[in-house]
Amino acid sequence: MSNSSFNRQWAKVILETLTRHGLRHICIAPGSRSTPLTLAAAANHKLICHTHFDERGLGHLALGLAKATQQPVAVIVTSGTAVANLYPALIEAGLTGERVIFLTADRPPELINCGANQAIRQQGIFASHPSETLSLPRPTADIPARWLVSTLDNAMNNLVHGALHVNCPFAEPLYGDDIEHDTPWTQALGKWWQSDKPWLQETLSPSVTTHPQWDRLRQKKGVVIAGRISAKEGIAVAKWASQLGWPLLGDVLSQTGQPLPCADLWLNNPQVKAELNQAEIVIQFGSSLTGKRLLQWQANCSPQMYWVIDAIPGRLDPGHHQGEKFTLSPSQWLTAHPAIDNLPWALSLSHIATQTYQHVTEVTDYFGEAQVAHQLDHLLPHNGQLFVGNSLIVRLIDAFAQLPQGYPVMSNRGASGIDGLLSTSAGVHRATQKPTLTILGDLSALYDLNSLALHQQVYAPNVVIIVNNNGGQIFSMLPTPMAERERFYCMPHALNFKHAAAMFGLDYVAPNCWDDLFTTVTACWQGEAKTTLIELIVNETEGAETLNQLVKQVTAYDFSL
Repeated sequence: MSNSSFNRQWAKVILETLTRHGLRHICIAPGSRSTPLTLAAAANHKLICHTHFDERGLGHLALGLAKATQQPVAVIVTSGTAVANLYPALIEAGLTGERVIFLTADRPPELINCGANQAIRQQGIFASHPSETLSLPRPTADIPARWLVSTLDNAMNNLVHGALHVNCPFAEPLYGDDIEHDTPWTQALGKWWQSDKPWLQETLSPSVTTHPQWDRLRQKKGVVIAGRISAKEGIAVAKWASQLGWPLLGDVLSQTGQPLPCADLWLNNPQVKAELNQAEIVIQFGSSLTGKRLLQWQANCSPQMYWVIDAIPGRLDPGHHQGEKFTLSPSQWLTAHPAIDNLPWALSLSHIATQTYQHVTEVTDYFGEAQVAHQLDHLLPHNGQLFVGNSLIVRLIDAFAQLPQGYPVMSNRGASGIDGLLSTSAGVHRATQKPTLTILGDLSALYDLNSLALHQQVYAPNVVIIVNNNGGQIFSMLPTPMAERERFYCMPHALNFKHAAAMFGLDYVAPNCWDDLFTTVTACWQGEAKTTLIELIVNETEGAETLNQLVKQVTAYDFSL
């Protein structure tokens, strides 16, 4: 058998093995060294193939697909710097838990460290960030197929969350008369080819037991913090906290309906602190909290017990509280820790949250990013989903909005970078094929502008709102030096996105008042399946100034009057 043919057989086994672990979506960038993997993926009818010319965007496309499907997604790239471009998406997957398999083609060992073209040191390139790493040998019939299958199975069995990096060296020739039918090497796997099960199966039976002190603790004064959890979990956590009579501090990604809205504005108020500091136990579901005041309260609170529940392993508590970490899903934990009917103990918080929300409505009566953040729930599509960018816009939504309970909200709040946001939202849209609203800032959009190409392929109405405040205005909220702020931090660009939309064949609208924005978005949801790029050209500093102003006002307000 020719070398190119055996490369294909080797790659065929890799891809088929991964399908036995739920792989259905695979994202492929162009490249020659990755030809065996690319052709094997194209020939596997279980796989849906996605393509993109930009590896950084491709990695984030896979991240979005994994985020929305909750299933593993694979990426194929060629050797060299193509591999390095996957780093941001791989890091994010490790922090937020999506299972993404990065299949990186490589030169064979004899072409490494000798000046060969497009050959870099790829083994260990991602350091400690992947949850699992495999450095495969050069394909050879001397290694039985059952070794390759069981090695990949073992890695996938261990991949509870985060990234798996599989480095795959291939020697030339890469093209030729490839053998499509089975060979003695592949036939050695026998009836495995006709099954749909892994070669090496591992059964995990996590035991969820009730905490021995739960009967006593659920009668105490408790506070619930909800970070990044699923829509189903958000509904369950909100119901559970309400039954216990415990106040719920819900993040923008919690999908709890934020029963106490605008918490990031009122958490610094002395009356609020005095009340919340009576808590004897704080239970946090999920991580990646957004609001600055919530993070400050979380870090400084000192209850008798602090518990964190998240399926992602690790501490996940920047406050370093003495307490317990439960590494399992919130749904599993709630099943073992039922609530009882208690009367609410922090009675003033509901009044404070309601007053604050009404005050935000009065203050954000001008057209700008603060108003859009506050009224974002009016722009959401029915039976759709929301993808939120990072930097200033996510903080404004967290502080000003009240999103519907159980409404799907996704974001990249692991490393909280601005890279790959357009490509991640494209993956979210493709995975669910639901109407999707994406909202992000102008620098984030410029950073991932290539990935507007991914928004050409749509399955339902798709709206991308770019809030253009002419730079990184989050830095105007920070004590950055005034003399250097504009040049080195905010970096105003004086650009708009009309021609970018035209370049990628997307519809473009630039409304200049709330009524026009609302009418435009409503028409998009009622129209055909296409992408509309909506640019909101707003006052540069008004959003950041409004947030700072409201924090100061609400912190000083006497709610007892």
